[in-house]
Amino acid sequence: MEKKLSFRAVVVVGDENGQVGVGVAKADDVVNAFKKAKADGRKSLIKFPITKSLSIPHRVVGNFGACKIIMRPSIEGSGVIAGGAVRIVLEVAGVKNVIAKQLGSNNLLNNARASVVALDSLTTKSQVDKKRSFS
Repeated sequence: MEKKLSFRAVVVVGDENGQVGVGVAKADDVVNAFKKAKADGRKSLIKFPITKSLSIPHRVVGNFGACKIIMRPSIEGSGVIAGGAVRIVLEVAGVKNVIAKQLGSNNLLNNARASVVALDSLTTKSQVDKKRSFS
């Protein structure tokens, strides 16, 4: 009985300008897994607002599975204070000044997805004003 080996790739794609996505794929070799994951990441791209100081507009919490990510805007020059997958997602997204904390699970993929959920729920002042004017 032979065991069939396959590789799983988790890839974060972004333009460093407020766009980011997480892709996952499996394949028999690393290169194909990476290519498939990259394509998957491009499909799940989200766009979110970034402030002039390359931070996030307000405090936000993202949940995915057992993971909870808390992100807070930070002053210019403080850098990305975050661990693991959250740091990678924020850097690829183009956020330079932010404080983040991951709670709950240590799962790489779920933490990456939770941070994307958090970034997706960011709004700007003009978007809030627009919503208020309609109600």
